[in-house]
Amino acid sequence: MNLSAAETRVLGCLLEKQRTTPDMYPLTLNGLRLACNQSTNRDPVVEYDDATIRDALHHLERRGFTRLASRSRAPKYRHLLAEALPMAADEHAVMCVLMLRGPQTPGELKQRAERMHAFAELGAVHETLERLIERGLAACLERRPGQKEDRYAQQLGEDTAEESHAGTPVLVPPHAGTPVLVPPVDGLEERVARLEHAIAELRAIVQP
Repeated sequence: MNLSAAETRVLGCLLEKQRTTPDMYPLTLNGLRLACNQSTNRDPVVEYDDATIRDALHHLERRGFTRLASRSRAPKYRHLLAEALPMAADEHAVMCVLMLRGPQTPGELKQRAERMHAFAELGAVHETLERLIERGLAACLERRPGQKEDRYAQQLGEDTAEESHAGTPVLVPPHAGTPVLVPPVDGLEERVARLEHAIAELRAIVQP
């Protein structure tokens, strides 16, 4: 689908809030911004402004993923995943966690999706992931050195390709739309490479 990082975050937040706080759903622009910028249950943590959220909503609406649900004093927005990408409750829960927290192991998914869908056992998570993989909505990532468990990523957003190449989020500049990703290297070189890359990204942002 090649959604941007902001589009993926917005769509994931709408899905999450529908299932965890249905009395607050659909979400106002302010509520959606707060949900996107939460410091808990999010990876990476971002600082999207209203303009970023509006732009993401606009592009999602054109793709048929969201729509304006209310034109009252405080407009509210809802997702259309049930129509655009029909999924079972367990699939929605897994996709939501992957969109909001990045690649996860099956054990992490079982624990973190519990508020949206209670998996009876770990095997049920694997079955859900297999169905999502068959539909091209999720993928199993190659293990990094030292990792013992497979991790899975959603395939809706453009950041998945970067993650599959072992990029690591290390910095979120204020109001940036996409987290900085740095290719991993070893030891001291890794820290130096990360700092140099972060400085270059910041310089590109502040310079005219």
